Amino acid sequence: GPLDPVLDLSCRKFKKLPSRVCGLMHLEKLYVCENRLRTVPDSIFQLQGLKTLALDFNKLEDVPLAVCELTGLTRLYLGSNRLMSLPPEIKNLKNLRCLSVESNFFQRFPREVYDLPHLKSLQIGDNRLKTLPPDLTRMEALRGLWLYTNRFETFPNVLLHMKNLEILDLDKNKLSELPSLKRLKCLHLFSYDHNPIKQPPAVGEEVILVGEGAAEFMEIREARKERRRKAAEQEAEELTMAGEEPVIHGQNLVSSFCHRQEAGPSFFSHLCTQYS
Repeated sequence: GPLDPVLDLSCRKFKKLPSRVCGLMHLEKLYVCENRLRTVPDSIFQLQGLKTLALDFNKLEDVPLAVCELTGLTRLYLGSNRLMSLPPEIKNLKNLRCLSVESNFFQRFPREVYDLPHLKSLQIGDNRLKTLPPDLTRMEALRGLWLYTNRFETFPNVLLHMKNLEILDLDKNKLSELPSLKRLKCLHLFSYDHNPIKQPPAVGEEVILVGEGAAEFMEIREARKERRRKAAEQEAEELTMAGEEPVIHGQNLVSSFCHRQEAGPSFFSHLCTQYS
């Protein structure tokens, strides 16, 4: 049969990647998680068809430069290693959509990711970040940002200018207050769980919240929407009974609400698959 484009070498206790792997030019996805790798062979750059490379749970102290030559990569997983920084050469990965460096030792945000023009998802949870740089707004393609289990004591205000963010996760930090997030018009999910915060921030009507007080907040919000919908329906009905055409305003409210309800869950599950 045809050559399998996926190779999974996870959990093999490898200290070195077998060199013959670097001759498998047909590979598109290579998983080498949970081994004992401190680096990978330079010859890995030969795998120019590679789209996904997973090196989570190894002993990497640096991103191997040969990995930065895999210019077709769209997903690179480097979680649970010993990284403190990213090399400038990472900018060669112009097609990268998703980068995970969670559970490493970053003390400052790796601004090298600014050079990844299509990066949509950055998972940098479980590190040692206390602040974000003010020019983070350069990441215009970013849609999902995972910052859980870091050391933020104040909400990084630069996030209020990240107009395209859809998912923002600040779980398990030390935030004691949150600003209004209403200006983040694309925001769809915000998590602030396990922070010393008692109630949710002000957010747009459609935002799903995770954290203390969030469930009650969303119930009240839904009830309010339902009341508005019923009022709009009743208004339309009364006008019809009075022999008039229902006003466009009432119609709009009803149809746009129903449309939003339909769009809700599927949009969210689509996001999760897109970013996981």
